[in-house]
Amino acid sequence: MKDYQTILFPYAYNILGAVEDAKDAIQDVLYNYLATDKTHIENEKNYLIKSVINQALYIKQKKKQLKLGDVWLPEPVATESADTNINLHDIASYSMLVLLEQLSPKERAVFILKESFGYAHEEIADVLGITIEGSRKLLSRARTRLNESKPVSNRQKVPSDILNNFIHAIRSRDTQVLESLLSKDVTFFADGGTRMNVVKKIAIGLEEVAALLRYIYEKYDAGFRVQFSEINHQPALLYYNDTQLVACQVLGVSAEDGKIFQVSNIVDPDKLATLTVA
Repeated sequence: MKDYQTILFPYAYNILGAVEDAKDAIQDVLYNYLATDKTHIENEKNYLIKSVINQALYIKQKKKQLKLGDVWLPEPVATESADTNINLHDIASYSMLVLLEQLSPKERAVFILKESFGYAHEEIADVLGITIEGSRKLLSRARTRLNESKPVSNRQKVPSDILNNFIHAIRSRDTQVLESLLSKDVTFFADGGTRMNVVKKIAIGLEEVAALLRYIYEKYDAGFRVQFSEINHQPALLYYNDTQLVACQVLGVSAEDGKIFQVSNIVDPDKLATLTVA
């Protein structure tokens, strides 16, 4: 069953955006499967995928909605080895997962199955127990809501110069260079979970985000070791206090002009605990 845990993870994670919840969904499904009469199951893999998708959807629907002004960021997943690990390739980009939080759980499931895994509407309808027309309507609503939002970082390799210039500008307090790397309407999100307070959960706009990034670095991150990484197919900075990971900044970079349009700052110890970087 170990191989199935790897195969099923992208389905559960892309719906939930949470590593531990995804693992719990998979464990529940595999446990129930072992006790199931399998005589009616023609395709074991498809049966387990369908079961995990619906279990993840059930968990997502149970989660409480965020209060106005609050921020919940997805748990980061290291994807540097995605070229050799096909299952990591199926992990959604970080900016996409942030956007998907705007959708209802069922809209999210339909969008992911169609756009990430290439399911036909007939297959989606079968998996989710809805009509084909219902699948089409959910996808249309999801696309409309997402198209009204910010651009999503694509999966092309981002030049290392961007990360080097970004951290150098912050360290040297070079406001001009830092602002030249950011888009005009750049957004900043910070998630400290229930255990960490953050300076600001949301910031919008060039000057506000640049000032906040400089303040956070000088106040909190200046003494930490910085490591470049790739998180959910996007460039990221990992901050370590000795060997302990204390912050993860994921950058959304526009494919059109190469500017940073989103900075996601994860400092929630519980979410960082699941992140394993080679």
